[in-house]
Amino acid sequence: MTSITRLFDFPYYQQDKYTSIPDALTTKQNGVWIKTSTQEYIAKANAVSRALLKMNVQKNDKIAIISTNNRTEWNIMDIGVLQTGAQTVPIYPTISEDDYEYILNHSGAIYCFVSDAEVLRKVNLIKNKVPKLKEVYSFNEIEGCKNWNELLIFGVDTSNQQEVEDRKNNVKTEDLATIIYTSGTTGRPKGVMLSHKNIVSNVLDSASRIPFEAGKTRALSFLPICHIFERMILYLYQYYGVSVYFGESIDKISDNIKEVRPTVITAVPRLLEKVYDKIYAKGTELTGIKKKLFFWAVDLGLNYEPYGKNGFWYEFQLKIARKLIFSKWKEGLGGNLDLMVSGSAALQPRLARIFAAAEIPVMEGYGLTETSPVISVNDIRNGGFRVGTVGRVIDNVEVIIAEDGEIMCKGPNVMMGYYKDEKMTNEVITDGFFHTGDIGIFDEDGFLKITDRKKEMFKTSGGKYIAPQLIENTMKQSRFIEQIMVIGDGQKMPAAFIQPSFDFIKEWAIIHKIDIGKSNSEIVSNEKVISRIQEEIESLNEKFGNWEKIKRFELTPDIWSIEGGQLTPTLKLKRKIVMEKYIDLFHKIYN
Repeated sequence: MTSITRLFDFPYYQQDKYTSIPDALTTKQNGVWIKTSTQEYIAKANAVSRALLKMNVQKNDKIAIISTNNRTEWNIMDIGVLQTGAQTVPIYPTISEDDYEYILNHSGAIYCFVSDAEVLRKVNLIKNKVPKLKEVYSFNEIEGCKNWNELLIFGVDTSNQQEVEDRKNNVKTEDLATIIYTSGTTGRPKGVMLSHKNIVSNVLDSASRIPFEAGKTRALSFLPICHIFERMILYLYQYYGVSVYFGESIDKISDNIKEVRPTVITAVPRLLEKVYDKIYAKGTELTGIKKKLFFWAVDLGLNYEPYGKNGFWYEFQLKIARKLIFSKWKEGLGGNLDLMVSGSAALQPRLARIFAAAEIPVMEGYGLTETSPVISVNDIRNGGFRVGTVGRVIDNVEVIIAEDGEIMCKGPNVMMGYYKDEKMTNEVITDGFFHTGDIGIFDEDGFLKITDRKKEMFKTSGGKYIAPQLIENTMKQSRFIEQIMVIGDGQKMPAAFIQPSFDFIKEWAIIHKIDIGKSNSEIVSNEKVISRIQEEIESLNEKFGNWEKIKRFELTPDIWSIEGGQLTPTLKLKRKIVMEKYIDLFHKIYN
C-alpha cells in the first residue's frame, strides 16, 4: 500500500486500495459527463510530468492555474506539476487584472494554465508586465492559445519516466507544495506557503471525522478549488475512494445535484441560506393542510437537538415530519445527500438545526488558509456534533485561547510562512503557535465556538465592545436582509449598512400588493420597505444587550459581490472597502 507523505501520493493510494475507480474525476463537457478513472488520472498526470521535464521545468519552479470552474484537468495538472518538485500557484479567476499581475510576478510563475477565454483575456492584458511568464495554456480549445492537450501529447513518450520517478523520490514531505494567495480584506494578497506535510497531515488528521463509506460515496464539487478548503477536501475524497463530479457552475448547481445525486457536498453558509430560503419560499406558496404541515415541520426542525435530547415525544413528531415533509427536501437535493460540510464563515445555528432535522446534517468546521485549513470540525457520530460550535479540534493539532480571547493553533498543519515576507510571518507565528485573529471559547465538553474576528471588534464611544459578526449573522436570519455590515467604531451607537434581499422583497410586495418601484434605488428608498426592515431589526435586536442593538441603518441599492469589491472570493466582507464605498451613508447616520 502506498504510504502518503506527499500530495501526489493520494491517487496512487486510491489505486492501491480501491483498484481503479471508473469515475474518480468526472467533468461535464458539451452536455455529457466525461469520466476519468483513477488509472487514467495517474497516467495523464505522469504524461504532464514528463512533458514539463522536457520543457525544462526545475524543482521549485512555480506554475499558476486559474480556472473559473472545478474540472478534471485542474487535478491532473496539480499532480503532474507536484511530481516534478515544482509548485502550483492557484489563483482566483474573479480577482482584478492588477492582482493577476501582482501574484504572477510575486510568485515568479513561469507557466500559466487557464480555463477559458475570459480568464485568458485578463491574463493577456498583463502578460507583457510579467517577464518570467514563458507561456499560457488553456484547458478549453481557444484559437490562438496553446492547449493543455499539447502537454499530454508531448508526454506520450515514456522514455523519461525514470526521471519523473527520480524527481518524485527527491520531493520531501517538508518541501513546499503550493502557494495560495489569500485575498485578504485589505492590502495586497499574501502568499501562504503550504508544504506537502501541511496538507497531507490535515487530510489524514481530519479523515476520522468524516463519515464516508469508503469506495461507495459520490461527491459534487463546486466550491473554488483554488481555495484550500475545497482542495484539501478533494485530496480527502481521493483518500476515501470517493467518486468526484465537478459542478458546471454555481448557477447550475441545482440541476447538477439532481443529475449527480451526490451523497456529500461542501458548501459555504451563504449557499445553505439560499437553499433554505428557496425551500421556505416554496412552503409559503402551499395552501391548506399542506401549508400547515410544512410550517409545523419547520418549527419542529428549528428546535432540533441531536442525539434525542428533546425526548421521546419530539422524536416521534420528528419521525412524522421527516416522512411527510423533510423527505421532499432531501429529494429536491438529489435524494441521496446525507452530509454537507460547511466552512469559510459562521453557520447560523438555525440552519444547522433545520438541515440536521431533515437528515441532511451540516458538519461545520473551522480553519484558515494558513492552517491547511482544518483546525476543528463537527462529527455527527459518537456525540461529536454540537449546534453553534465548530466542533472539537482534530487529531495532532493543539489549540489554546490567549488572554485576549484569540485562538492560537499549533501543529503540522500550520503553514511554512508567507512567501517572501519573513516580517509578516514572524508577526503571526510565535513559538510555533499561529495567531488566527479569531476570538473564541471552548465549552465544557471541548467544543470550540468562534465569537468574532479580533481585528473586527470595536468599541463605541461609551467604551462598550461590539462583536460585529455575531450581530451580522443574527440579522441575516431575516429573509429581508441579504448582506449587512455593522459599523460604529468610536461612535455613540452601533449602526449598519444593509443590502436588502431584493428578490424576496419583490415577492413580499406582490403578495401584499405594495408598489415599491422597479429599480433597486426605488426599493431602498421606499418607506414601506424601510419600515418593514426596521421591524425585522427591532425583533432581532431583542437578542442583544442595549449597547449592541442596531439603532440606525441605511439600505444600499448595490448587490454586494466579489466583482463589486464588497466581498472577498470566499464571500467575506471587505469592511474597509464597504466603508469607503458608503462613506456618505456613514455620515448620514452619525451626523
